Amino acid sequence: MEIFGYSGPRFDLYRDDEGSEPLTLGDGPWEAPTATSPIDARLQIPGSKSLTNRELVLSALAEGPSKLRHPLWARDTELMIDALRQLGTQITEVPGDGRFGNDLEITPGELEGGVSIDCGLAGTVMRFVPPLASLALGPVAFDGDEAARRRPMKGTVDALKALGVEVRDDGRGGLPFSLYGTGEVAGGEITIDAGASSQFVSGLLMAGARFTDGLTLIHSGDRVPSQPHIDMTLAALRERGVDIDDSTPGTWRAEPGAIDGRELTIEPDLSNAEPFLIAALVAGGSVSIEDWPESTTQVGSHLQHLLPLFGATISVEDGVLTCTVERGIAEGAEVPGVDLDLSEAGELAPNLAALCGLCTTTSRITGIAHLRGHETDRVAAIAAELRGIGCEVTELEDGLEIVPGERTAHEWRSYEDHRMATSGAIVGLAIAGVTVDDIHATNKTLPQFVQLWQDMLDQGTHSDPDEGEDDGSVDLAAFAI
Repeated sequence: MEIFGYSGPRFDLYRDDEGSEPLTLGDGPWEAPTATSPIDARLQIPGSKSLTNRELVLSALAEGPSKLRHPLWARDTELMIDALRQLGTQITEVPGDGRFGNDLEITPGELEGGVSIDCGLAGTVMRFVPPLASLALGPVAFDGDEAARRRPMKGTVDALKALGVEVRDDGRGGLPFSLYGTGEVAGGEITIDAGASSQFVSGLLMAGARFTDGLTLIHSGDRVPSQPHIDMTLAALRERGVDIDDSTPGTWRAEPGAIDGRELTIEPDLSNAEPFLIAALVAGGSVSIEDWPESTTQVGSHLQHLLPLFGATISVEDGVLTCTVERGIAEGAEVPGVDLDLSEAGELAPNLAALCGLCTTTSRITGIAHLRGHETDRVAAIAAELRGIGCEVTELEDGLEIVPGERTAHEWRSYEDHRMATSGAIVGLAIAGVTVDDIHATNKTLPQFVQLWQDMLDQGTHSDPDEGEDDGSVDLAAFAI
Protein backbone atom coordinates (compact mmCIF):
# COMPACT_ATOMS: atom_id res chain seq x y z
CA MET A 1 0.00 0.00 0.00
CA GLU A 2 1.26 3.46 -0.86
CA ILE A 3 1.79 5.74 2.13
CA PHE A 4 2.64 9.38 1.59
CA GLY A 5 6.16 10.45 2.20
CA TYR A 6 6.91 14.14 2.31
CA SER A 7 7.40 14.44 -1.43
CA GLY A 8 4.84 11.84 -2.46
CA PRO A 9 3.76 11.37 -6.05
CA ARG A 10 0.91 13.89 -5.89
CA PHE A 11 3.03 16.85 -4.92
CA ASP A 12 6.09 18.63 -6.20
CA LEU A 13 7.31 20.24 -3.01
CA TYR A 14 10.65 21.09 -4.54
CA ARG A 15 9.97 24.44 -6.14
CA ASP A 16 11.21 24.41 -9.73
CA ASP A 17 10.17 27.97 -10.55
CA GLU A 18 12.85 29.81 -12.49
CA GLY A 19 15.13 31.59 -10.06
CA SER A 20 13.84 29.82 -6.92
CA GLU A 21 15.86 27.52 -4.74
CA PRO A 22 14.53 23.98 -4.30
CA LEU A 23 13.12 23.19 -0.89
CA THR A 24 14.84 20.09 0.43
CA LEU A 25 14.22 18.28 3.68
CA GLY A 26 16.39 15.67 5.26
CA ASP A 27 15.45 13.16 7.91
CA GLY A 28 17.02 15.09 10.79
CA PRO A 29 15.66 17.96 12.85
CA TRP A 30 14.11 20.85 10.93
CA GLU A 31 15.37 24.34 11.77
CA ALA A 32 12.27 26.39 12.40
CA PRO A 33 12.54 29.80 10.69
CA THR A 34 12.63 32.84 12.97
CA ALA A 35 10.59 35.89 12.05
CA THR A 36 12.86 38.76 11.01
CA SER A 37 10.13 41.15 9.87
CA PRO A 38 6.34 41.43 9.83
CA ILE A 39 4.54 39.33 7.27
CA ASP A 40 1.81 40.17 4.81
CA ALA A 41 0.70 36.84 3.40
CA ARG A 42 -2.28 35.45 1.54
CA LEU A 43 -2.58 31.66 1.37
CA GLN A 44 -4.72 28.83 0.16
CA ILE A 45 -5.05 25.81 2.46
CA PRO A 46 -5.81 22.27 1.21
CA GLY A 47 -9.13 20.59 1.92
CA SER A 48 -10.49 19.54 5.29
CA LYS A 49 -9.40 16.11 6.50
CA SER A 50 -12.50 15.73 8.67
CA LEU A 51 -14.85 16.52 5.79
CA THR A 52 -12.92 14.53 3.19
CA ASN A 53 -12.91 11.32 5.22
CA ARG A 54 -16.55 11.64 6.25
CA GLU A 55 -17.64 12.19 2.67
CA LEU A 56 -15.51 9.28 1.47
CA VAL A 57 -17.24 6.94 3.92
CA LEU A 58 -20.70 8.23 3.05
CA SER A 59 -19.91 7.94 -0.65
CA ALA A 60 -18.92 4.30 -0.15
CA LEU A 61 -22.22 3.63 1.64
CA ALA A 62 -24.37 5.58 -0.85
CA GLU A 63 -26.77 4.16 -3.43
CA GLY A 64 -25.27 6.13 -6.30
CA PRO A 65 -21.98 7.71 -7.36
CA SER A 66 -20.44 10.77 -5.73
CA LYS A 67 -17.81 13.32 -6.68
CA LEU A 68 -15.58 15.17 -4.24
CA ARG A 69 -13.95 18.34 -5.53
CA HIS A 70 -10.83 19.70 -3.82
CA PRO A 71 -10.40 16.78 -1.40
CA LEU A 72 -7.43 16.67 0.93
CA TRP A 73 -4.50 14.58 -0.27
CA ALA A 74 -2.51 13.54 2.79
CA ARG A 75 -1.63 10.39 4.67
CA ASP A 76 -4.95 10.17 6.58
CA THR A 77 -7.02 10.47 3.41
CA GLU A 78 -4.77 8.09 1.46
CA LEU A 79 -5.32 5.51 4.20
CA MET A 80 -9.08 6.01 3.99
CA ILE A 81 -9.10 5.71 0.20
CA ASP A 82 -7.05 2.53 0.34
CA ALA A 83 -9.31 1.02 3.02
CA LEU A 84 -12.49 1.71 1.05
CA ARG A 85 -10.98 0.40 -2.16
CA GLN A 86 -10.03 -2.84 -0.43
CA LEU A 87 -13.62 -3.22 0.77
CA GLY A 88 -14.99 -2.93 -2.77
CA THR A 89 -15.52 0.79 -3.44
CA GLN A 90 -14.32 2.15 -6.78
CA ILE A 91 -12.46 5.44 -6.26
CA THR A 92 -11.03 7.19 -9.31
CA GLU A 93 -8.93 10.32 -9.54
CA VAL A 94 -10.07 12.85 -12.12
CA PRO A 95 -8.59 16.25 -13.04
CA GLY A 96 -10.09 19.22 -11.24
CA ASP A 97 -9.41 22.91 -10.79
CA GLY A 98 -7.97 22.67 -7.28
CA ARG A 99 -4.32 23.56 -6.62
CA PHE A 100 -3.52 20.64 -4.34
CA GLY A 101 -4.53 17.51 -6.24
CA ASN A 102 -7.10 15.70 -8.31
CA ASP A 103 -10.81 15.39 -7.61
CA LEU A 104 -12.35 12.03 -6.71
CA GLU A 105 -15.19 10.06 -8.26
CA ILE A 106 -16.60 7.36 -5.97
CA THR A 107 -18.78 4.48 -7.13
CA PRO A 108 -20.14 2.24 -4.36
CA GLY A 109 -19.79 -1.51 -4.77
CA GLU A 110 -20.71 -4.66 -2.89
CA LEU A 111 -18.81 -4.54 0.38
CA GLU A 112 -16.47 -7.51 0.58
CA GLY A 113 -14.25 -8.75 3.39
CA GLY A 114 -11.18 -10.92 3.32
CA VAL A 115 -8.89 -7.89 3.67
CA SER A 116 -6.56 -6.22 6.16
CA ILE A 117 -6.94 -2.49 6.78
CA ASP A 118 -3.96 -0.31 7.70
CA CYS A 119 -5.28 2.51 9.90
CA GLY A 120 -1.91 4.23 10.19
CA LEU A 121 -2.41 6.81 12.95
CA ALA A 122 -5.73 8.05 11.54
CA GLY A 123 -8.53 8.15 14.09
CA THR A 124 -11.08 8.58 11.32
CA VAL A 125 -9.96 5.34 9.66
CA MET A 126 -9.82 3.24 12.81
CA ARG A 127 -13.22 4.50 14.04
CA PHE A 128 -15.19 5.13 10.83
CA VAL A 129 -14.27 2.07 8.79
CA PRO A 130 -15.09 -0.80 11.23
CA PRO A 131 -18.86 0.01 11.39
CA LEU A 132 -18.86 0.20 7.58
CA ALA A 133 -16.87 -3.06 7.36
CA SER A 134 -19.46 -4.78 9.56
CA LEU A 135 -21.77 -4.57 6.50
CA ALA A 136 -19.25 -6.45 4.37
CA LEU A 137 -19.26 -10.19 3.82
CA GLY A 138 -16.27 -11.87 5.37
CA PRO A 139 -13.43 -11.14 7.80
CA VAL A 140 -11.77 -7.74 8.03
CA ALA A 141 -8.63 -7.15 10.11
CA PHE A 142 -7.55 -3.76 11.47
CA ASP A 143 -4.16 -2.58 12.66
CA GLY A 144 -2.04 0.55 12.41
CA ASP A 145 1.07 2.33 13.57
CA GLU A 146 2.48 1.43 16.96
CA ALA A 147 1.12 4.67 18.39
CA ALA A 148 -2.34 3.81 17.03
CA ARG A 149 -2.48 0.81 19.33
CA ARG A 150 -2.52 3.22 22.26
CA ARG A 151 -5.45 5.26 20.93
CA PRO A 152 -8.91 4.66 22.47
CA MET A 153 -11.02 2.20 20.48
CA LYS A 154 -13.18 0.62 23.16
CA GLY A 155 -16.25 2.66 22.23
CA THR A 156 -16.23 1.29 18.68
CA VAL A 157 -15.33 -2.28 19.64
CA ASP A 158 -17.96 -2.49 22.40
CA ALA A 159 -20.62 -0.96 20.14
CA LEU A 160 -20.01 -3.48 17.37
CA LYS A 161 -20.23 -6.34 19.84
CA ALA A 162 -23.49 -4.90 21.22
CA LEU A 163 -24.82 -4.84 17.65
CA GLY A 164 -24.12 -8.55 17.32
CA VAL A 165 -21.02 -8.23 15.15
CA GLU A 166 -18.37 -10.86 15.83
CA VAL A 167 -15.27 -8.98 16.96
CA ARG A 168 -12.02 -10.57 18.07
CA ASP A 169 -9.76 -8.26 20.05
CA ASP A 170 -8.45 -10.56 22.82
CA GLY A 171 -10.06 -8.23 25.34
CA ARG A 172 -7.85 -5.26 24.37
CA GLY A 173 -10.64 -2.96 23.28
CA GLY A 174 -8.21 -1.55 20.74
CA LEU A 175 -5.98 -2.28 17.77
CA PRO A 176 -5.23 -4.81 16.44
CA PHE A 177 -8.62 -6.51 16.11
CA SER A 178 -10.73 -8.24 13.49
CA LEU A 179 -14.42 -8.55 12.77
CA TYR A 180 -16.49 -10.94 10.70
CA GLY A 181 -19.17 -9.33 8.60
CA THR A 182 -22.26 -11.20 7.46
CA GLY A 183 -23.39 -8.60 4.94
CA GLU A 184 -25.95 -7.01 7.23
CA VAL A 185 -26.37 -5.61 10.74
CA ALA A 186 -29.74 -5.59 12.51
CA GLY A 187 -29.11 -2.31 14.30
CA GLY A 188 -31.49 -1.09 16.97
CA GLU A 189 -30.60 0.66 20.23
CA ILE A 190 -27.23 0.54 21.97
CA THR A 191 -25.52 2.51 24.72
CA ILE A 192 -21.83 3.46 24.68
CA ASP A 193 -19.46 5.77 26.52
CA ALA A 194 -18.17 8.17 23.86
CA GLY A 195 -16.27 10.31 26.35
CA ALA A 196 -12.90 9.41 24.85
CA SER A 197 -13.75 10.45 21.29
CA SER A 198 -16.64 11.95 19.36
CA GLN A 199 -15.48 9.77 16.44
CA PHE A 200 -17.13 6.76 18.10
CA VAL A 201 -20.49 8.46 17.56
CA SER A 202 -19.74 9.68 14.04
CA GLY A 203 -18.49 6.32 12.77
CA LEU A 204 -21.51 4.42 14.07
CA LEU A 205 -24.07 6.97 12.84
CA MET A 206 -22.66 7.04 9.30
CA ALA A 207 -23.17 3.30 8.96
CA GLY A 208 -26.36 3.28 11.04
CA ALA A 209 -28.68 4.27 8.22
CA ARG A 210 -27.62 1.10 6.39
CA PHE A 211 -28.47 -1.14 9.35
CA THR A 212 -31.74 -3.04 8.93
CA ASP A 213 -33.48 -1.24 11.81
CA GLY A 214 -31.35 1.87 11.73
CA LEU A 215 -29.47 2.89 14.86
CA THR A 216 -30.35 4.60 18.13
CA LEU A 217 -27.15 5.53 19.92
CA ILE A 218 -27.16 6.63 23.56
CA HIS A 219 -24.12 8.17 25.26
CA SER A 220 -23.76 6.98 28.86
CA GLY A 221 -21.03 9.29 30.12
CA ASP A 222 -20.61 12.98 30.70
CA ARG A 223 -20.51 15.55 27.90
CA VAL A 224 -19.11 14.21 24.63
CA PRO A 225 -15.92 16.02 23.60
CA SER A 226 -15.77 17.88 20.30
CA GLN A 227 -19.50 18.23 19.77
CA PRO A 228 -18.86 20.23 16.56
CA HIS A 229 -17.39 17.10 14.97
CA ILE A 230 -20.63 15.24 15.67
CA ASP A 231 -22.57 18.19 14.26
CA MET A 232 -20.41 17.91 11.13
CA THR A 233 -21.37 14.25 10.77
CA LEU A 234 -25.07 14.96 11.28
CA ALA A 235 -25.00 17.74 8.70
CA ALA A 236 -23.26 15.49 6.16
CA LEU A 237 -25.83 12.72 6.74
CA ARG A 238 -28.77 15.10 6.34
CA GLU A 239 -27.31 16.50 3.13
CA ARG A 240 -27.41 12.94 1.80
CA GLY A 241 -31.05 12.40 2.72
CA VAL A 242 -30.63 10.49 5.99
CA ASP A 243 -33.30 11.11 8.64
CA ILE A 244 -31.41 12.02 11.82
CA ASP A 245 -32.96 12.86 15.19
CA ASP A 246 -30.70 14.53 17.77
CA SER A 247 -33.45 16.29 19.70
CA THR A 248 -32.56 14.50 22.95
CA PRO A 249 -29.13 15.46 24.34
CA GLY A 250 -26.74 12.53 24.28
CA THR A 251 -29.00 10.44 22.03
CA TRP A 252 -28.91 10.13 18.25
CA ARG A 253 -31.26 8.24 15.95
CA ALA A 254 -30.39 7.35 12.34
CA GLU A 255 -33.44 6.01 10.54
CA PRO A 256 -32.86 3.15 8.09
CA GLY A 257 -32.83 4.20 4.48
CA ALA A 258 -30.79 5.11 1.46
CA ILE A 259 -27.74 7.35 1.55
CA ASP A 260 -27.71 9.57 -1.53
CA GLY A 261 -24.75 10.04 -3.83
CA ARG A 262 -23.61 13.63 -3.98
CA GLU A 263 -21.30 16.10 -5.71
CA LEU A 264 -19.68 18.63 -3.42
CA THR A 265 -16.62 20.79 -2.90
CA ILE A 266 -14.56 20.16 0.23
CA GLU A 267 -13.89 23.27 2.32
CA PRO A 268 -10.28 24.18 3.17
CA ASP A 269 -9.12 22.72 6.47
CA LEU A 270 -9.64 25.56 8.94
CA SER A 271 -7.73 23.80 11.71
CA ASN A 272 -4.75 23.47 9.39
CA ALA A 273 -5.04 27.22 8.79
CA GLU A 274 -4.52 27.80 12.53
CA PRO A 275 -0.70 27.89 12.70
CA PHE A 276 -0.56 30.35 9.80
CA LEU A 277 -3.07 32.70 11.43
CA ILE A 278 -1.22 32.46 14.75
CA ALA A 279 1.97 33.34 12.87
CA ALA A 280 0.57 36.84 12.37
CA LEU A 281 0.41 37.32 16.14
CA VAL A 282 3.96 36.10 16.58
CA ALA A 283 5.71 37.69 13.59
CA GLY A 284 3.47 40.73 13.29
CA GLY A 285 1.56 41.88 10.24
CA SER A 286 -1.28 39.94 8.70
CA VAL A 287 -2.13 36.54 7.25
CA SER A 288 -5.14 35.98 4.99
CA ILE A 289 -6.74 32.62 4.22
CA GLU A 290 -8.69 32.30 0.98
CA ASP A 291 -12.02 30.46 0.54
CA TRP A 292 -13.02 30.79 4.20
CA PRO A 293 -16.59 29.43 4.35
CA GLU A 294 -19.43 31.74 5.30
CA SER A 295 -20.86 29.02 7.55
CA THR A 296 -19.25 25.74 8.52
CA THR A 297 -19.27 22.89 11.03
CA GLN A 298 -15.47 22.85 11.22
CA VAL A 299 -13.86 23.36 14.62
CA GLY A 300 -11.38 25.78 13.08
CA SER A 301 -14.14 28.37 12.80
CA HIS A 302 -13.65 28.99 16.55
CA LEU A 303 -10.45 30.81 15.65
CA GLN A 304 -12.54 33.81 14.64
CA HIS A 305 -13.36 34.51 18.30
CA LEU A 306 -10.33 32.87 19.96
CA LEU A 307 -7.55 34.84 18.28
CA PRO A 308 -9.01 38.27 19.20
CA LEU A 309 -8.53 37.22 22.85
CA PHE A 310 -4.79 37.54 22.15
CA GLY A 311 -5.17 40.99 20.58
CA ALA A 312 -5.68 40.06 16.94
CA THR A 313 -8.15 41.74 14.63
CA ILE A 314 -10.15 39.31 12.50
CA SER A 315 -11.97 40.37 9.35
CA VAL A 316 -13.76 38.41 6.64
CA GLU A 317 -14.37 39.94 3.23
CA ASP A 318 -15.34 38.20 0.00
CA GLY A 319 -14.49 34.79 1.44
CA VAL A 320 -11.04 35.81 2.71
CA LEU A 321 -10.35 35.74 6.45
CA THR A 322 -7.53 38.00 7.64
CA CYS A 323 -5.77 37.98 11.01
CA THR A 324 -3.89 41.21 11.76
CA VAL A 325 -1.85 42.64 14.65
CA GLU A 326 -0.11 45.99 14.83
CA ARG A 327 2.98 44.50 16.46
CA GLY A 328 4.08 40.91 16.78
CA ILE A 329 5.55 39.03 19.75
CA ALA A 330 8.83 38.62 17.86
CA GLU A 331 8.95 42.43 17.58
CA GLY A 332 8.56 42.84 21.33
CA ALA A 333 4.79 42.99 21.73
CA GLU A 334 3.64 41.90 25.18
CA VAL A 335 0.55 39.72 24.92
CA PRO A 336 -1.19 38.82 28.21
CA GLY A 337 -2.17 35.21 28.82
CA VAL A 338 -5.77 34.01 28.53
CA ASP A 339 -8.13 31.43 29.99
CA LEU A 340 -9.58 29.12 27.35
CA ASP A 341 -12.22 26.40 27.55
CA LEU A 342 -11.51 24.26 24.49
CA SER A 343 -13.95 21.42 25.25
CA GLU A 344 -15.52 21.97 21.82
CA ALA A 345 -12.31 22.82 19.98
CA GLY A 346 -9.68 20.54 21.46
CA GLU A 347 -7.75 20.04 18.23
CA LEU A 348 -6.83 23.73 18.34
CA ALA A 349 -5.15 23.33 21.73
CA PRO A 350 -1.53 22.46 20.76
CA ASN A 351 -1.05 25.51 18.54
CA LEU A 352 -2.88 27.84 20.95
CA ALA A 353 -0.78 26.47 23.82
CA ALA A 354 2.35 27.32 21.84
CA LEU A 355 1.05 30.88 21.55
CA CYS A 356 0.28 30.95 25.30
CA GLY A 357 3.88 29.93 25.93
CA LEU A 358 4.99 33.15 24.21
CA CYS A 359 2.63 35.40 26.19
CA THR A 360 3.73 37.49 29.19
CA THR A 361 1.36 36.20 31.89
CA THR A 362 -0.24 32.94 32.94
CA SER A 363 -2.71 31.11 30.70
CA ARG A 364 -5.07 28.22 31.48
CA ILE A 365 -6.43 25.84 28.88
CA THR A 366 -9.21 23.52 30.08
CA GLY A 367 -11.67 21.05 28.59
CA ILE A 368 -8.95 19.00 26.86
CA ALA A 369 -8.64 15.84 28.97
CA HIS A 370 -9.67 13.79 25.93
CA LEU A 371 -6.51 14.94 24.12
CA ARG A 372 -4.60 12.36 26.14
CA GLY A 373 -5.96 9.78 23.69
CA HIS A 374 -5.09 11.56 20.45
CA GLU A 375 -2.07 10.87 18.23
CA THR A 376 -0.09 11.14 21.45
CA ASP A 377 -0.95 12.22 24.97
CA ARG A 378 -1.17 15.80 23.80
CA VAL A 379 -1.61 17.23 27.30
CA ALA A 380 1.65 15.68 28.50
CA ALA A 381 3.42 16.42 25.22
CA ILE A 382 2.48 20.11 25.22
CA ALA A 383 3.59 20.42 28.84
CA ALA A 384 6.95 18.79 28.17
CA GLU A 385 7.79 20.89 25.12
CA LEU A 386 6.71 24.20 26.65
CA ARG A 387 8.94 23.44 29.61
CA GLY A 388 11.73 22.96 27.09
CA ILE A 389 11.40 26.59 25.92
CA GLY A 390 11.41 27.94 29.48
CA CYS A 391 7.77 27.82 30.61
CA GLU A 392 6.49 26.50 33.92
CA VAL A 393 3.62 24.16 33.09
CA THR A 394 1.24 22.36 35.43
CA GLU A 395 -0.93 19.55 34.15
CA LEU A 396 -4.49 19.92 35.37
CA GLU A 397 -7.14 17.21 35.43
CA ASP A 398 -8.57 18.52 32.17
CA GLY A 399 -5.94 20.88 30.88
CA LEU A 400 -2.84 22.97 31.47
CA GLU A 401 -1.65 26.02 33.36
CA ILE A 402 1.13 27.76 31.43
CA VAL A 403 3.45 30.32 33.05
CA PRO A 404 5.81 31.86 30.49
CA GLY A 405 9.47 32.19 31.44
CA GLU A 406 12.75 33.26 29.90
CA ARG A 407 12.65 31.88 26.38
CA THR A 408 15.30 29.39 25.38
CA ALA A 409 16.09 27.36 22.26
CA HIS A 410 14.93 23.76 22.32
CA GLU A 411 14.59 20.71 20.06
CA TRP A 412 10.80 20.47 19.93
CA ARG A 413 9.52 16.91 19.76
CA SER A 414 6.61 16.09 17.46
CA TYR A 415 5.62 12.72 18.99
CA GLU A 416 4.47 11.62 15.49
CA ASP A 417 1.73 14.25 15.90
CA HIS A 418 1.08 16.79 13.15
CA ARG A 419 -0.25 19.46 15.52
CA MET A 420 2.73 19.13 17.84
CA ALA A 421 5.01 19.61 14.82
CA THR A 422 3.26 22.81 13.74
CA SER A 423 3.37 24.08 17.33
CA GLY A 424 7.15 23.84 17.16
CA ALA A 425 7.13 26.00 14.04
CA ILE A 426 5.09 28.63 15.88
CA VAL A 427 7.48 28.97 18.83
CA GLY A 428 10.41 28.99 16.38
CA LEU A 429 9.15 32.27 14.95
CA ALA A 430 9.97 33.99 18.24
CA ILE A 431 12.85 31.87 19.58
CA ALA A 432 16.00 31.53 17.49
CA GLY A 433 17.53 28.07 17.41
CA VAL A 434 14.33 26.02 17.81
CA THR A 435 14.31 22.80 15.81
CA VAL A 436 11.50 20.29 15.27
CA ASP A 437 12.68 16.70 15.50
CA ASP A 438 10.25 15.35 12.86
CA ILE A 439 8.50 17.93 10.73
CA HIS A 440 7.42 15.03 8.47
CA ALA A 441 4.65 14.40 11.02
CA THR A 442 2.71 17.11 9.18
CA ASN A 443 2.28 14.65 6.29
CA LYS A 444 -0.68 13.28 8.24
CA THR A 445 -2.95 16.13 7.18
CA LEU A 446 -0.82 18.78 5.46
CA PRO A 447 2.14 17.50 3.41
CA GLN A 448 2.73 21.02 2.06
CA PHE A 449 3.23 22.57 5.51
CA VAL A 450 6.92 23.47 5.23
CA GLN A 451 6.56 24.99 1.76
CA LEU A 452 3.48 26.99 2.76
CA TRP A 453 5.24 28.16 5.94
CA GLN A 454 8.22 29.38 3.97
CA ASP A 455 6.00 31.00 1.33
CA MET A 456 4.16 32.83 4.11
CA LEU A 457 7.39 34.18 5.57
CA ASP A 458 8.66 35.16 2.14
CA GLN A 459 5.60 37.39 1.71
CA GLY A 460 7.02 39.99 4.06
CA THR A 461 6.38 43.71 4.16
CA HIS A 462 10.00 44.32 3.21
CA SER A 463 9.61 43.80 -0.55
CA ASP A 464 11.22 46.35 -2.88
CA PRO A 465 8.48 48.71 -4.12
CA ASP A 466 10.41 49.21 -7.35
CA GLU A 467 9.68 45.60 -8.25
CA GLY A 468 6.00 46.39 -8.64
CA GLU A 469 3.03 45.66 -6.41
CA ASP A 470 2.54 42.18 -5.00
CA ASP A 471 -1.03 40.95 -4.82
CA GLY A 472 -0.12 38.83 -1.78
CA SER A 473 -1.07 35.51 -3.34
CA VAL A 474 1.13 32.42 -3.18
CA ASP A 475 2.33 30.85 -6.42
CA LEU A 476 1.25 27.28 -5.82
CA ALA A 477 2.01 25.93 -9.25
CA ALA A 478 4.52 23.61 -7.65
CA PHE A 479 1.66 21.84 -5.91
CA ALA A 480 -0.31 21.11 -9.09
CA ILE A 481 -0.69 17.57 -10.33
